[in-house]
Amino acid sequence: MTVGNAHRTLREVVADEIRGMIQRGELKPGDRLFEDRLAEQLGVSRNPVREAIRALEGTGLVEVQPRRGVYVTTFELDEVRQLLELRAAIEAFAAEQAARRRTDDDLAALDRCIEEGRRALKDDDLLTAAARHREFHLTVERAAGNAYLGSVVEPLRHQTELAFSVLLDSRGALSWDEHEHIREAIAARDAERARAETLEHMAAVIRSLEAQAAGRRRGDGSDDADA
Repeated sequence: MTVGNAHRTLREVVADEIRGMIQRGELKPGDRLFEDRLAEQLGVSRNPVREAIRALEGTGLVEVQPRRGVYVTTFELDEVRQLLELRAAIEAFAAEQAARRRTDDDLAALDRCIEEGRRALKDDDLLTAAARHREFHLTVERAAGNAYLGSVVEPLRHQTELAFSVLLDSRGALSWDEHEHIREAIAARDAERARAETLEHMAAVIRSLEAQAAGRRRGDGSDDADA
């Protein structure tokens, strides 16, 4: 394993290596991750592997099962689609309220997420890009000024972050363009547009997810019927 960009930590590099193994199918949904084996395979100690796994858990790619170990998250398209549809409705409400209540500090925070997310993507640092994506949506929720939003969205967040995470490298700048459109609507205090842009962003994620799943089925030689 080569470290690549000098400014990146070993944890970040190891996390991206493990992410790549999952996306390439070398590690499959349901596979257990063993720290010692990964450390030996990647030529590092167990500590950066442990830290990388902890970071990847936040993206939804891996899940820690108490007293059982760490596993690659099982991906069920229909389940994730339904969760994303529900999250879309809530996120659209949050964006609508944020457009009415946002502050200049909220806009500055959104701008930082977009700027750092685009830069991370350019540097092929998908771990940071995923973190900035998450932070963007959290910032919109905070800007909405509804104390109950977080507790409603949080149970959905972990289960849907996987969808965003696996699509980061394929959607790339397009995803950040969509975030930019949401930010512009919020900045303009255009609640209707903020809602519409958020719904379109989430719908685009669902379409990309379905297209990716269809491509995998074709690659497996299986039927291309809707999942």
